[in-house]
Amino acid sequence: MAKNQDEAVLADDALEDAGSESRVYELGFHLDPALPTEEAKKAYQAMRAAIAGKGAVVAEGEPEKIQLAYTISLQETSGRRDFDSAYFSWIAYETTATEHAGIIAAAGADKHIIRFIDLLTTKDAARHSVEVREISLKASERAEDAEEIAGAELDAALENVVV
Repeated sequence: MAKNQDEAVLADDALEDAGSESRVYELGFHLDPALPTEEAKKAYQAMRAAIAGKGAVVAEGEPEKIQLAYTISLQETSGRRDFDSAYFSWIAYETTATEHAGIIAAAGADKHIIRFIDLLTTKDAARHSVEVREISLKASERAEDAEEIAGAELDAALENVVV
């Protein structure tokens, strides 16, 4: 038991010493789905500007409306709100631990953000996420094009069929 406590103290000391070192974090967040698309983009840009003021943006994913895997319920002063969808976005950034605390506080204070998670990551992992996203978008575009071509060929074949 004492060994585990000693390890925890050493880990805490290491984190405190790293306060001046720059690290890479990834903030993923859900924006209120009731916002119009333009307002969701403005909320995203405001969070991005807050991060850029305290560090350097490494990679990012702009807001995209998605269906949530489960309902998120929030208790507000006006009552409970349930969310089945949200605008999801993420920003990978590099900053010090001291500035990181300010970014977390800003995300927590933003009324448009209904939920967020902040993780320690690497520049390579963040950039890889962007590459994978671009590849999946290109693949889905090619699949849509193939479906359109197949549909056009089927329509042409059906027009040539004699009844």
